[in-house]
Amino acid sequence: MDAYTTNEPIYALATAYAPSAIAIVRLSGDGVIDLLSSVFDRPEKLKRAKTNTLVYGNLIDKQNSIVDEVLVAVFKKGHGYTGEEALEINAHGSLTGLKRIFLLLESIGIRQAKRGEFTFRAFMHGRLDLTQAEAVEELISSKSIRGQEAALERLEGGLKNRLLAIKNKLINILASLEVQLDYAEDEILEDWIMPKAEINEIISNLDEIVKTYSAGTIYREGAKIVLAGAANAGKSSLFNLLTKENRAIVSPIAGTTRDYIESFTTIHDIPVRLFDTAGLRDSDDLIESEGIKRSEKLINEADLVLLLLAPGEKEEITWKTKTIVVKTKSDLEKGEGLAISTVNGEGISLLLDSIYQELSSKSSESELGAISIDSERQRDGLVRLVEMLKFILSNENESVDILALFFQSALSILGEITGEVTNEELLDTLFSNFCLGK
Repeated sequence: MDAYTTNEPIYALATAYAPSAIAIVRLSGDGVIDLLSSVFDRPEKLKRAKTNTLVYGNLIDKQNSIVDEVLVAVFKKGHGYTGEEALEINAHGSLTGLKRIFLLLESIGIRQAKRGEFTFRAFMHGRLDLTQAEAVEELISSKSIRGQEAALERLEGGLKNRLLAIKNKLINILASLEVQLDYAEDEILEDWIMPKAEINEIISNLDEIVKTYSAGTIYREGAKIVLAGAANAGKSSLFNLLTKENRAIVSPIAGTTRDYIESFTTIHDIPVRLFDTAGLRDSDDLIESEGIKRSEKLINEADLVLLLLAPGEKEEITWKTKTIVVKTKSDLEKGEGLAISTVNGEGISLLLDSIYQELSSKSSESELGAISIDSERQRDGLVRLVEMLKFILSNENESVDILALFFQSALSILGEITGEVTNEELLDTLFSNFCLGK
């Protein structure tokens, strides 16, 4: 593999590259403790340090000048994040000081790590399977408490253990088939019977995991909510109120919003991408007409649409996306149903509750509890596995040797999901999306 290796020591800044009180530089690789000892003013103390301990001292250059005063966390082989010998240098967060540390490390043969290289090594050394490795990046990029909790559950091995249980069941079925293959036909006492109930149970379990992907998408990327309605229905006023910003232009002149505006917010801990759109109406203005087309496209792609109706306007829904009808300007005229006013705040709390209920039902947890998936790669693999198992059930009358090949294929698909069966291109793509220091 060109992008990543495991035979040389690496380093990377694990904290933000910005002035700060403390900065952490991670090091990993065989012999890295001896290498750093050569530029540490207490070399023997560092070499003799027990794993999971801190050593205080100074980093020094070839002229014996102090580069920085540091605390070094020591992780002997098998104890650190990567499974390799590893160190974490707690330095002062000076950008100039960090540059000097980087140059010092490179001068003793420690190269800068590539994106995701630490997690790649953890995967290669068996510290994490591929579902846990993906959970690392999902944890870093989570936009809500619930999303973070789900990523932590995957990182702790919740999904891994669930898939391992499925793997063991498939192995047991395959083993019963291979027993048949080990004996001559006239020595077998009875025909092999397809364990339909057990396979259907596995399929049901996999389907439940697949269903959690939509929830993972919402908590990873944010639910897409579109404010739709006629010109002057109050969309921009509601957009500004929900985002607590004054981004959308509010004007009594119809057609003020020509293109959509997007902003990020949260509603009861669900991350939301909120879109203010051009008013839906017939227009001879080419720019406004293009904005309306874009609004219609957004509506069809949304997780939820808020259709805003000003007093006197009639409800007309021409799309299939889940929609909440909101009567606006209730301070001027009270409408039936869910009515709000962005002037006095009437109905806003009820609207937020309604949005949360709709998004919660879309992303409700299954019987698996906190176990969910947040990876398109995992979702696609699980769907393929379900299809393979259904294919096996539909071919139960095949010979035992053919059925054994089918179950081996199912196990291979499962291995691709967990990383037991993989290829260099997949690993390059997956880990290159990580941040430096991970």
